[in-house]
Amino acid sequence: MEVTHFGHSCVLLDTGAARLLIDPGNFSTGFEDVTGLDAVLITHQHPDHLDLERLPALLRANPGARLIMDSGTAGQLDDLAVDREHETVEPGTTLRVAGARIEVLGGQHAVIHPEIPRIVNNGYLLDGTHFHPGDALDTVPENLEVLFLPTSAPWQKLSEAVTYLRAVAPRTAVPIHQGILAVPGMYYGHFERLGPEATTVRVLDPATPTTL
Repeated sequence: MEVTHFGHSCVLLDTGAARLLIDPGNFSTGFEDVTGLDAVLITHQHPDHLDLERLPALLRANPGARLIMDSGTAGQLDDLAVDREHETVEPGTTLRVAGARIEVLGGQHAVIHPEIPRIVNNGYLLDGTHFHPGDALDTVPENLEVLFLPTSAPWQKLSEAVTYLRAVAPRTAVPIHQGILAVPGMYYGHFERLGPEATTVRVLDPATPTTL
């Protein structure tokens, strides 16, 4: 599968049968020029996962793309001029997009602070091999080839990321959600040193397609 990381949580997955863009948020760049999409998938409503200002142009450039999201994000589109019907999916749902199979996993965003209400968060498992968890570390798919691993966030400690990496033990871990860090390489080094022996940590060059 060909994977392109546009920074932070935004990744393009090209299976050869489907082109899927996940989480085009406001910390990500370069996704604006992507065309030929079969779907745009949103894990949750936070702006670093969905840039509402750039979404309409992205959809205009991809007239055949389905817009798939969680129920919390769907409520934000009511006042936005998006000329596209959106599909709301819940954890436990399995759907087909072009030639790809997508399982919706997860349920809730990780706790940021006890006084901040938790919101809906969808994780997306593509063809049983590549998993984007959104902003949560509580779903552990088995026999995973590629995990898009959140690196740092207000809701996450380094130790939690390492524990999650060990629990999933994917063949390859691709660090994402690094947009708030000045020096993300320090975190990547910890993933390499403390992660499972059988897991390769791959830091992708920005906006560069890589086969994983």
